[in-house]
Amino acid sequence: MQYTKVEEAVFQSRPNRFIAHVLRDGQTEICHVKNTGRCRELLVPQTTVWISKSENPARKTKYDLISVKKGNTIINLDSQAPNRVTEEWLRSGAFIPEPLFVRPETRYGNSRFDFYMETEKRRIFLEVKGVTLEEEGIARFPDAPTERGVRHVQELVRCVRDGYEACLLFVIQMKGISCFQPNDQTHPAFGEALRDAQKQGVRIFARDCLVTPDSMRIDQPVRVEL
Repeated sequence: MQYTKVEEAVFQSRPNRFIAHVLRDGQTEICHVKNTGRCRELLVPQTTVWISKSENPARKTKYDLISVKKGNTIINLDSQAPNRVTEEWLRSGAFIPEPLFVRPETRYGNSRFDFYMETEKRRIFLEVKGVTLEEEGIARFPDAPTERGVRHVQELVRCVRDGYEACLLFVIQMKGISCFQPNDQTHPAFGEALRDAQKQGVRIFARDCLVTPDSMRIDQPVRVEL
């Protein structure tokens, strides 16, 4: 996945979940933040960030804030990026060799899952969660309570009971991670749902990403500790 028209800037403030003020070439710009999570440990004043100029002249904000530097690591903040890189990864055959098809945004009952795939013998639902929270080399999700996330995990269990394969992929939007863990301190119910889902047959796995200021792609498996 490649961005266009990417520029370096300096983060100044985040008045609300959707807006950030950054300093670009000595001038303050208002950017759209493509992540509604807290990101408190990332969006710190005077931190280096990267912004992408929008192609839509009618937009109120000219730029999107897409990534941030934490220490020596570049972390992608775009909440839409995990699905985009996952689709590229799935269609490449890296997850399932030669799938018959890969269909994004597929409804099942009252649910909508990020991807549905089929081979000649397999039917698989896949839900994707992007991860930007890192603490001492451990990636954690979520960074804020997510009842929607709990519901998605429980709905994957239903798929297994109905005879489908069900998978949950945590796309870690950075490198340098030793393992992934649910963030039980922030949202215990999510961790409980995750552990129960694994017992019920939902496959839970994580991958890190190669991230540059203007690109991201799925890379290596990361150990999951529940």
